[in-house]
Amino acid sequence: MISEGSSFIKGMALGAVFCLLLAIMGSFSPIQPSSPDAEEEHHHHHVIAPSNKDMQLLSEAHMLELSQKVRVYCAIMVTPKVLVHWAAVNETWAKHCDKTAYYSSESSKALESIDLQEQDEWARIRKALMHAYENAGNLRWFFMARPTTFAIIENLKYLILDKDPSQPFYLGRSQNSGELEYVEYDSGIAFSYEALRRLMEVLKSDDLCPEQSRSLWKVSEEKQLAICLKMRRAPPSGG
Repeated sequence: MISEGSSFIKGMALGAVFCLLLAIMGSFSPIQPSSPDAEEEHHHHHVIAPSNKDMQLLSEAHMLELSQKVRVYCAIMVTPKVLVHWAAVNETWAKHCDKTAYYSSESSKALESIDLQEQDEWARIRKALMHAYENAGNLRWFFMARPTTFAIIENLKYLILDKDPSQPFYLGRSQNSGELEYVEYDSGIAFSYEALRRLMEVLKSDDLCPEQSRSLWKVSEEKQLAICLKMRRAPPSGG
């Protein structure tokens, strides 16, 4: 009896492990190409940066076109608490942006920044994007990042060289949370001018894009941004 009971328990355990393995294997599926409808709806793109070899093969004429045709406004979100990262960005990749603006939660004497007087990260992002849009001049591309992000702006320019900024899309490392597809904030987010223009209209409506999340739990800034960007197809407020 003891032997039979032991065998039964072992069989149960092995069966459970087998089922678990099947469940894990079933959760992995090959990535399917996005349908045209999905592309039109979300305008998310995986950023596949060019390799060093690709960049080295570019002709001088192509590099000149890269610097003249694609001009980027970098909006870098900072806080005095991350002063070390802030200084590192200022001395490295931010120099490659065509215009750089640091948006801070409070004033700082250490480095020049735009004090948004806002501690909430989502509210600060909204204000920063509004300011960038209003002060971009003739720049038609925007790149928003944290000071802990490291970006190679030339690679970004190469990636969007053949893209039309009058089309509403944004780029970044995309992730999924349930049915919501969003772009990671930590990796940096690039916006076309048209995407930002439409977002500005949505930001005017608290119903479409509330400044404070109405969820019972905290929704990350990148997810809140994705939700509002999905609403940008709505007609501009005021008709």
